[in-house]
Amino acid sequence: MRWVRLVGLGLAGAAAVLWAVGMTVLQPLAEPLGPWSEQLPGSTTYWPRDVRFLAIAGVVLGLVLAGAGDRRWTGRAVLLGAGWVAADVAFDRADVAGVTATVLLCAVGWTVIGLLAGVPARRQGWPGRPAHWRRRRALGLAAAVAATLVLVAGLLDAPPGQASRLDRAAVPTGLLLLTAAVGCALAAAPSTRGRRGWAAATATVGAVGLVALRLLPPDRRTLPLLALGTLLLTGTTLLSWDRPGGRPAWRRHALAGAGALVGLPMAGFASLVVTSVPVGAVLTDWAGNLPLADLDRPLSLLGLLTGLLLGLVLAWPNALGYRPEPTAPTGPADPSGPAGPAGAPDPSGPAGAAAPGPATP
Repeated sequence: MRWVRLVGLGLAGAAAVLWAVGMTVLQPLAEPLGPWSEQLPGSTTYWPRDVRFLAIAGVVLGLVLAGAGDRRWTGRAVLLGAGWVAADVAFDRADVAGVTATVLLCAVGWTVIGLLAGVPARRQGWPGRPAHWRRRRALGLAAAVAATLVLVAGLLDAPPGQASRLDRAAVPTGLLLLTAAVGCALAAAPSTRGRRGWAAATATVGAVGLVALRLLPPDRRTLPLLALGTLLLTGTTLLSWDRPGGRPAWRRHALAGAGALVGLPMAGFASLVVTSVPVGAVLTDWAGNLPLADLDRPLSLLGLLTGLLLGLVLAWPNALGYRPEPTAPTGPADPSGPAGPAGAPDPSGPAGAAAPGPATP
């Protein structure tokens, strides 16, 4: 199906635009005006950086979708994402701003995506053909990461007076990631028959939940966030997992939902421990921005690690077409061939054959 490549490249291109706008329009508006101690920025000051990192993740996820989980495409997309983060820090340090800079950054992003799209992926296993379980697992993992990053888009907070700007940036970015989650999960399915309705339902629930999160005060988002994450992650399994007998295996999906409900806080805590390393402070210093008065912990990186941990569990190979290969029976090797019915092999021929006797007169 060609929709996988078209949708994936479209998502990557749209994410590049969101990143360029975040760099040239939103970042200058969010930076503090002076280095005075009473104006040291708080933990929510550099929210445009999180929005841009979510957009970079959207580029990578779109390319993974465009390559239908191909290992080479996925590897190149991840390397591109790492390079894009490095370029983001460099452009932030250069303080690029204005319409001209926005257009130039969009053009550069589209060019890089186009160059990567020109590298052909192996067509074996594309949707509509027998898909290898490793490709399906890569797409399932990408769907879980995208679904978790939707939650980050709903959770981001901004200093007083900038909430409306954050909403106008976070909602489109979250919707793009939601589309990537549904697209990757649907592409991981062995067939789209009977799953389009579930895809529409998952997308609707995700869009309504994202907007609802942005409308709630930050201190009242925890439980709705957990509920939305459980629904989205369970929805990705409904779209991607095999259906024995043509129907969803409801017990498995119920276990997946329970695992998401319990796993979200646990994976989030584990990611919180990992991100205690001052990555955010290093990025802030490299970008030439003022250090934060509070902890500098990018929520986008926290969400990325959480999504990877959950995806490793929810992208269950046995539900994505993996079947262990039957093992051949082992036994002593026989250089002369298979043993005959009489027992021990004979170097002169098959075992059990009568040996020629002396000639009778």
